[in-house]
Amino acid sequence: MPKVASNYDPPLFFKNGHFATIYSGIIRSVNGVVQKRERLQLSDGDFLDLDWSDSVVPSDKLVILLHGLEGDGQRPYITGSAKILNQNGYDTCAVNYRGCSGEPNTKYRSYHSGATEDLIEVIEHILNTRDYKELYLKGFSLGGNLLLKYLGEGNTIPKEMRGAVAVSVPCSLHSSCEQLLSAKNVLYAQRFKKNLLDKLRQKQQMFPDKISDNDIKQIKTLKDFDDVYTSKAHHFDDALDYYEKCSSKQFLPDVSVPSLIINALDDSFLGPACYPHQETDQNPFLYLETPRYGGHVGFWGKNNITYTEKKAVDFFNTL
Repeated sequence: MPKVASNYDPPLFFKNGHFATIYSGIIRSVNGVVQKRERLQLSDGDFLDLDWSDSVVPSDKLVILLHGLEGDGQRPYITGSAKILNQNGYDTCAVNYRGCSGEPNTKYRSYHSGATEDLIEVIEHILNTRDYKELYLKGFSLGGNLLLKYLGEGNTIPKEMRGAVAVSVPCSLHSSCEQLLSAKNVLYAQRFKKNLLDKLRQKQQMFPDKISDNDIKQIKTLKDFDDVYTSKAHHFDDALDYYEKCSSKQFLPDVSVPSLIINALDDSFLGPACYPHQETDQNPFLYLETPRYGGHVGFWGKNNITYTEKKAVDFFNTL
């Protein structure tokens, strides 16, 4: 599918990718979204918390929202998406990954960029308990990678699944990791690592036989975290094996649901391999938009509606 031309042209301050990223992640706030929480018991005995918000009118259309690394269902990029989708006739279900809803999950494992088995259970639960005729997916960063992997890795995609939007997607996890380990991203990486280590220490208290003080002391970078915890807890050989097997880029040729990927060129989290030009050129179901500006999950917009929030509504409405 030919590339999607982008007309995103924000004010001067938001043409700085770092400012756009920080504003969206720390400064922005969204009001007026009413969420109702449901706990989903998973087949392995663990749980996920789902945060539902309803359309302003009764709807048979649902958008499943997937947050990024160390996010949750209350992040402004999630509630902002829910708000505009609710205003345009879509219910939303924001998925909090394992351990991301404010309460530790019960298993040693947690979530990761390729944990599509949990997304499958969420979708099956929705179809078994709700009466939606149309389902859509919208994911950010890690959540974008997750949904694209789900759509292309050979799962049985329900007929109700009509489309997807993935924003700021690290389609190549290794390429993204290399960027996060670079000097330009040191503050972001430190913030992520602190949050992840806090959770890992909780895991240590719950499972003292699985993680030692010495293991935790070895973690100096985000890649170290994936070597010490993510890979071992989720049955990968090491961090590189995890990145290779869970990167969505390899699954894009087999995506058969209309899907829009929006990756800003000034996104400091994304390396060259995260812009899947060849894959989208060769698959008529894939649309790739690469705005010059936007940062990572930034994309400031007027009236506190981001460019990608409006774009997702427009895309879903055309399907």
